[in-house]
This record gives sequence, C-alpha cells and structure tokens, in this order.
Amino acid sequence: MWVPLSWDQHGAVMGHWEETHQGGEQDIRKTKKGWFKVAKWKDIQVGDVIRLRKNDFVPADILLLSSSEPNSLCYVETAELDGETNLKFKMSLEITDQYLQREDALAAFDGFIECEEPNNRLDKFTGILSWRKGRFPLDADKILLRGCVIRNTDFCHGLVIFAGADTKIMKNSGKTRFKRTKIDYLMNYMVYTVRLGVMVVVMSTALSKSLWALWCFHDQFEIIVVLILLSAGLAIGHAYWEAQVGNYSWYLYDGEDATPSLRGFFNFWGYIIVLNTMVPISLYVSVEVIRLGQSHFINWDLQMYYAEKDTPAKARTTTLNEQLGQIHYIFSDKTGTLTQNIMTFKKCCINGQIYGDHRDASQHNHNKIEQVDFSWNTYADGKFAFYDHYLIEQIQSGKEPEVRQFFFLLAVCHTVMVDRIDGHLNYQAASPDEGALVNAARNFGFVFLARTQNTITISELGTERTYNVLAILDFNSDRKRMSIIVRTPEGNIKLYCKGADTVIYERLHQMNPTKQETQDALDVFANETLRTLCLCYKEIEEKDFAEWNKKFMAASVSSTHRDEALDKVYEEIEKDLILLGATAIEDKLQDGVPETISKLAKADIKIWVLTGDKKETAENIGFACELLTEDTTICYGEDINSLLHSRMENQRNRGGVYAKFVPPVQEPFFPSGGNRALIITGSWLNEILLEKKTKRSRILKLKFPRTEEERRMRTQSKRRLEAKKEQRQKNFVDLACECSAVICCRVTPKQKAMVVDLVKKYKKAITLAIGDGANDVNMIKTAHIGVGISGQEGMQAVMSSDYSFAQFRYLQRLLLVHGRWSYIRMCKFLRYFFYKNFAFTLVHFWYSFFNGYSAQTAYEDWFIALYNVLYSSLPVLLMGLLDQDVSDKLSLRFPGLYVVGQRDLLFNYKRFFVSLLHGVLTSMILFFIPLGAYLQTVGQDGEAPSDYQSFAVTIASALVITVNFQIGLDTSYWTFVNAFSIFGSIALYFGIMFDFHSAGIHVLLPSTFQFTGTASNALRQPYIWLTIILTVAVCLLPVVAIRFLSMTIWPSESDKIQKHRKRLKAEEQWQRRQQVFGRGVSSRRSAYAFSHQRGYADLISSGRSIRKKRSPLDAIVADGTAEYRRTGDS
Repeated sequence: MWVPLSWDQHGAVMGHWEETHQGGEQDIRKTKKGWFKVAKWKDIQVGDVIRLRKNDFVPADILLLSSSEPNSLCYVETAELDGETNLKFKMSLEITDQYLQREDALAAFDGFIECEEPNNRLDKFTGILSWRKGRFPLDADKILLRGCVIRNTDFCHGLVIFAGADTKIMKNSGKTRFKRTKIDYLMNYMVYTVRLGVMVVVMSTALSKSLWALWCFHDQFEIIVVLILLSAGLAIGHAYWEAQVGNYSWYLYDGEDATPSLRGFFNFWGYIIVLNTMVPISLYVSVEVIRLGQSHFINWDLQMYYAEKDTPAKARTTTLNEQLGQIHYIFSDKTGTLTQNIMTFKKCCINGQIYGDHRDASQHNHNKIEQVDFSWNTYADGKFAFYDHYLIEQIQSGKEPEVRQFFFLLAVCHTVMVDRIDGHLNYQAASPDEGALVNAARNFGFVFLARTQNTITISELGTERTYNVLAILDFNSDRKRMSIIVRTPEGNIKLYCKGADTVIYERLHQMNPTKQETQDALDVFANETLRTLCLCYKEIEEKDFAEWNKKFMAASVSSTHRDEALDKVYEEIEKDLILLGATAIEDKLQDGVPETISKLAKADIKIWVLTGDKKETAENIGFACELLTEDTTICYGEDINSLLHSRMENQRNRGGVYAKFVPPVQEPFFPSGGNRALIITGSWLNEILLEKKTKRSRILKLKFPRTEEERRMRTQSKRRLEAKKEQRQKNFVDLACECSAVICCRVTPKQKAMVVDLVKKYKKAITLAIGDGANDVNMIKTAHIGVGISGQEGMQAVMSSDYSFAQFRYLQRLLLVHGRWSYIRMCKFLRYFFYKNFAFTLVHFWYSFFNGYSAQTAYEDWFIALYNVLYSSLPVLLMGLLDQDVSDKLSLRFPGLYVVGQRDLLFNYKRFFVSLLHGVLTSMILFFIPLGAYLQTVGQDGEAPSDYQSFAVTIASALVITVNFQIGLDTSYWTFVNAFSIFGSIALYFGIMFDFHSAGIHVLLPSTFQFTGTASNALRQPYIWLTIILTVAVCLLPVVAIRFLSMTIWPSESDKIQKHRKRLKAEEQWQRRQQVFGRGVSSRRSAYAFSHQRGYADLISSGRSIRKKRSPLDAIVADGTAEYRRTGDS
C-alpha cells in the first residue's frame, strides 16, 4: 500500500512530512494476504486500513473505502465536532465501493493519495486518489473525521489519512493552560511588597545595631556617615535611644570583641527570622484549605444536583473558586448548552386558524386540560404531548380538507430515512427540525412508512397509499425551502413545498385568502420564539410538468454550474403557490435559561453565544432566551465590516507625523442609548479579523538572494500588516463590547477560542466559557474558567473543564452564590490575615527601639510558634469557609451585589495598605500602652510588675483578645461554630500559657520553658488586667465607630439588604419579559428549520440507499476496541 506523503494542496511537498516519512513514499506491504487485529488508537498510523463497527468512535481522519450499507453509505453522528446530534451520511467513491468489499481486495489496495496539509477546517477537504489508472476527486463527504461516531452501519473500512495531532479535531484543540486567579497574582505581588519591606526594615535595624555598637565601643568611627545614610529609617529612634541609655551601656558588654559590622551582619539574619512571621507559610496553607472547603460546598450543593441523570455539580479544581465572583464575560455554546437539542412541535396555523392552545373539542380554552390521547393511532410514538383537542376533532371529522392536506404535506415533503427496529418505525433526518415535523404528522395520523427510489408510502388515518415521486427539489442555504413533486394514485400531479416565510411569501399566488391571517400567526409564533415554516402546494398540469421535466433533466446532467442551473429550473416550477399554513417548532431551551441570562445580565455580566449553528437558528435562540429583544438593533457582519473600515480610515488619517504628540481618542462606535446586539458568522469573523489565509500560487517562483534593502522593506511590511491586524482586532473587540449581546455563528472550535482570547487580551477581563461538546474544549481551555455541561455530546468538555454540572441554569448559582461568597470570604480572609500578622510582628519592630536593636523578641518563643497555629487560625479559617453577607436566596434575588467582585472593591492595593496601616496602628497600641503602664509602677504587693516576661505576657494577652474580637467584628454570618472558635481560641491561649508557665513543666524541660510562674504572677494583678482591657478597647473602639458611621452614612448595597432582610425573605418570582406586539408591524424572524447542508434528495433519487443491505462480512471481529489492519506483520 502506498502511503500519501505529498500533502500540499497545490502539489508542493511539505517539509516536516518529508522529515517524518523520509522520502515521501513508503511501501509497508509485507504479505499478499492482509489481516486485522485489535489495536489501540495510539498504534494507528497514516496508511493503515481500519475497520470500524456500529457505535465505534472514529480514531483518525480516514477515507471511507467501503461499508456494510448499499453503495458503501455510512451514517455518522458529529456531536463531538459541531454539537449536532442528527445523523449525517458519508459515501465512498463508486470505484472503492465496487472493488474493496473483501479482505483480499483491501490487502491488494495500492492507491496513492495527494491531499491538503493538516488543518482545522472541519467542513473542507480536498484531495485526489490515484488508483487503477484513474484519478478520483475527494471531498469532505468521503472523509470520516476523528470524533465522529458510526451509527446505523454494521461496519465500514477506511484508510487513515491524518492521525494523532494532525487530525482536524486536534488542530482545533488548544493547549492546556495553567490557570490562576486574579487574587493569586495580587496576593503574590503583595507578599513581594511585604518581603521587600521586611528586608528594608531588617537592613535598617541591623545597620542601627552596628551604629549603636560603634557608639558604645568607640571603634571605627570612620564609617558612621555611611551607616547613618543606610539606616535613615531608624535614625530618629536611634538618637532617642542613645540619649536615654547610651552612656550606661557598659554592662551590655558580652566579652566578644566583634566589630560593629559583624554584629550588624548577625543582627540582619536575626531580624530576618524574627520578622518572618509577617507573611508566614501558613498563609498559603490556609488559602488552600479554604479553597478545598469551598470546592466541597459546590460539590455538596443539592440545588445544583440534577436528579434526572443523577449528576451533581463538580468542582474539578480547587484554585479558582474566588475568581467565580469576578466574571465579566461568559462565552456559551448553544446546542446542548442553552438548548436541550430537542425539537418539539408546539403549534400550527392551518387555513388562518391557530392550533396548539389548551382547548377541548368544542374550542373552549382551559388552563388545565389533559393532553390528547393518541391511542386511536397505532403508529403514535407515545412521547408526543399535545393539548389542543379541537385539532384532533378537525382531523377526524374531515370538515376542513386543508387540515388533512396540511399534515399530509408534512408526511410527504421531506428527505427523512425510515427503517424498522423491533417492529417500530425509526426516522433518520438530516436535521432534528425535519424529524420533529415528520414525527408530528405521524402522531396526527399521517405516517411516513417507506420509500423507494421513485415512490413514497404514507398511512393516511389508517389507509396506506403509495405516491410516485417525480422530483425532489432539495433544500440548500440559499433556497431556504424544499419541494417534492408527486403523482397521486388518481393520476394528479402536485407540488408540495415548505420553507422560510421570507421566500415562500414571494412565490405565493395573488389569490391567497389566508395570507394575512397566516402572517399574523407567524408574528405570534415569532413573539413566542418558535421556529416557523410555511407550507404550500400547487397542482400541475401534465403538459406543464412534461415541459419542465425536460429542463430539469438537462440541468441535472449539466457538467458545469450544475447547482445554478438546477436553482433556475426550480424557480420556474415553485411559483403561484397556494398557502396552507405554518408550523411552529420549539427548539426547546433547557429549564431556567432565560431567567439565568436575565439575572446574569443584571449582575453586569455580558454573555456571548459562540455556536456552529446557522445564523437564523442562533438568532432565534437569542430571542428565545431573551438575549435579544424586539427593541434590539441587530448589527450583522457587513455592518460591522463597514464600521471597522471607517474607524481604520479615521485612525489612519489621524496617524500622521504628529500622531505621537496627540493623545488617542476613544470614540464610541454607536451613539449613546439604545440596545444593540452583534450577530456575525465565522466567515465574516475571519474577514474582519484579517484571519483569512491567502492561497498559495501554483506558479513556481525562483528564490534569488535578497539584498539588505529588500529584507528591511519586507520586515517593515510584515510589521505594518501585524500592526494593522492588531488594531483591527482591538477595534472589533471595542465595538463588540459596546453591544449588550454578541452571537457568533458558524464558527469553528478554533474561532471560538480566538474570540475568547481577544477579549482576554484587549479588555483584561475575567472570562468564563461554558459548553458541552468536544468542539467547546478549546474555548473552555482558553478562558480563565471553563465550565462543562454533561449533556448529549459526550464527556470531553467536562473532562477539560474546571467546573461541571448538568444544566445551564446552575450557572447563576455557581456565580452569584458560590462565586460571590468565595470572593468575599477570600478577600476578608486575606485582609484579616495581613492585619493580624502585621499587628503581631511589628511589635518586635517597636521593641527594637528599646532593646538596642538586638533582635530580641517581644514575646515568649512558644507564643510565637503557636500564634498562627492555634491562637488565631481557627476563627479566620471558619470565616473563610462559612461567612456570608446575605443569604443565597437574597444573592440570587439581587444580582447587583455581584459587581463588587468585578470591580475588585474588596481586595486591592488600597485595601491592602489600609489593612497594613490598621496592623501597624494596632501593633503600636499593643506595645506602647503596656509600655506606658509598666513604667514606674508598683504592684499591690509592693513589687514592680515591669519585668520583661510580665511585659511579654501582657502584650500577648492583649494581642490574642484583640485579633479574635476583631474577626468577630468582621464576621457577617454568626453561627455557634464561629462563636465557639473565637472564645475557644482565647480560652485555649490562656490554658496553654498557664501550663507552659507552670513549675512542673519547667522541672522537666528547664531550658525550653523559661517563663516559670510569669502568667500566675502577672495576671493576678488587677493593674495588668486593666492594662489589657484598655489596650483592647483602644484597638477596637475606633473600628466599631468607623463601622457604625460607614453603615449609617455610606451603607453598601449588602448593608441595605441586611438591614431589611426580614422584609425581603419572600422569594421574588421571575417573570418573562412581555413582548410588545403591534398589529400591522411585522416582527417575524426567519427561523426556518432545515439542515445546515443539502438533504438526502440526491441519495434518495439515486436509489442507492434503498437496496437490500449486504450480508455482513465473515471476518467481523468479536467485541473489542477499534480494529485495524496493516498489510503485513507487526
């Protein structure tokens, strides 16, 4: 077998493929007899022939050679690629179908393939198969892409063209990025700032120690000036200390004749150790513990549990919880994420009469009525729910023949395939919309039973009738309609047509009495966000059909411009139509989607929909989920392109010689006021963002050595193009962000990721991407936070996500409740943590002014060791885990509370320095009030309690009480656990202190426990307790006063809600926005329901799918993984 190695679309050889395959061609045929063996995906290589069976995933991009179906047809599901669950068909070349059915023929296959280089275009493929002295063109219809699933096909054979990272789905996948929160980066910068401050303080203190030593020991006076310059921060304190005790420092002589510089060096490292507790390692440990707890709260949330599929919410990471409270932009997939991907027939308009409301057989409306009983119909599927009993009465009575003709049209005008499984009808449609219409007709008594190349069989209310199919005029995206011409058993020729209202109304006969009534019904359906189709018919004379059929046959065999010729012929017959009515299908949204989008919009979160679906469908879903409204001005790709072109021209005109002296002007694209939305397709997106690749020339260009001037001009040209592209992209992002909603349709997975990356790059905003299929993985990886929905498209999105759940509506709870709480808790935790450690550590700094800068600690060693572990850790951890300013119900009711996280109001450099200042002031109060109280005092027993150990106990006691009471002031949500932790921490401190200061433990470890009896001696003095109480009061009373004034004079939104929380307890019910409907003003949106590609008309007309299936091959292997055959031993 010849392996394809000339991959360039235009005949050039691609360099890295030459390196990989060394020579461009490989003959790996070992024997004449091929054989199959079970293999893993990683073992599949380019050139292998593989066999896949029903329900297998396709492991590589392969050329379909043959299958068990007639004409080597193969049905595939592409949900992992484009999110569509409807089946698509692929068909092999006629020559491979004819000659490659047996294993020995597959073994002898020696074809040669030239094709395009690996790329990310899922809907395009070009190549040529050279075999048996012929060259056969290859396109996307003959390629099975990796990620597809084989359906309704027993087995198929294919030749691997791209494998591994070169497959199209892998070319669309992005790199896995390490994600960290905004608070993480900010916290690290703040830690660096603190560390730098510590270094400065330590250096100043160490140098002051050297200066003090020089003064005391009268040695090396020549470096005093340098030391004073380096220790400017402590110069005043040093002068004060020297004036008080410098002349009496002879008793501090330690017998060491070390130079002052050496003493300063030692003290530098001493203060590094002493002040290290300013940012202890417990900060990072505590942060991770809090994040772990918050992740478990998400996992345990029963209100995010989907009982139908037994799927709980899952936090797949523990590092991004607080960032859920800072989201600015949400990028959402449509199919399977916003919608259930289930089409439901809801209403219809027949002969000007609307059906589908809750009515009984007498046309009386009822709020509560039982659904229609279809037990009279043996073909009813049992899952169809309909509540208009009057329509059933009309069908069964036959009073209005248009009603029966309406459903007959639905049963006959389509390209649906049918087969029987266990006696039950199973429809395979090119789109779920078409399947819903045929299924509705089936339930109403007009059942599509079978079809051949030239006939179609319908059961009409129990009577089977077969019609001759004369022509099928298939749908395409330009025609927006399809028609079928049939001959009835009575010999009459009729054309039945269905399509978008915009194209049907242009082709109606002037005498259509129900035209206006149907138009009004379409307006009603559009306001209810239903997908509409118009149905019509006409009778054709035998002579007229014979004349038209000649033109049709001539256009069908046209060798050039065949599609254009057929469309022209179709136009001749599809005119003067008689309108029957319209259908209304609900592209069923997931429960709670409009409510969720409404609340997220009130939280100032912008939602962009990125979908592979067609524009009309995406736009209709935008209206259904209230992302778009009737007063929304919609801008399309051509509008955006002209606006951006004008902006680029203006910027170019302003960018003259003096441009660098003129400040840039940020002008809005739209006038203020008004509600605007942007809807843009993937092709327009490439055009606007200058992402289209220029085609390589087929002409061989000789490359001559360039001069230096040519190289310089080429480099400048590239830079100008890059600058133009970057400016264009920035302008597009600015324009899109001025819109209230953005919908990007027909976009590839790579384009989805590109849009997310552009917003991250130019807006510096926090982004979240949510999707449910493999085509969303790249987008999920690119965004700051990725959310996967475990839906109908597999688990790849979930496996690549940071958070996952089963329904889109849970996103509002994830962000507005868990995200906001996590952000508030983390911000409070960090502010308090910095405060308590500054208050604790800086006491050493103030103490250094009174101990000759000797790096002596102000506390007992055991207190320093246990402060962050036992005495102050539990309350702050519980606040980080349990605190909440308002309840979850009020958080959802008032989405405006979310904006504090978006604006970084609770933790930023300002808040950090306020906490730092608070800690500095607290440390000063903790040190200087006891210091003043200890000066020149005598206890009740006549002894002075002003020894170092009693002083250390006093400061430590005041510190523990202050910081624990301070967290009580910071706590918004009090529980027994919080109260117990605060008072328990204080009690624990006193209990451990009395134990450590007891004589018994000193006897056991005299060198370790040196504060023997200090606690009992000091704390029995009322004077000491008064000092502690005074210190705590001075620390906390200003905080209480400031909090009171702030909540009274400048209350925040949460303060107001807390104040009135009892009155607000009743949960507010969300109501859908009322549509403004004015008669005479058409608000119809073309929401036609067809496949994105041509239907099965060509396939049906050829008869290739109608023949009896082939017998299965004897060589089909038993159950296992994907099978492949290499033509030789391995």
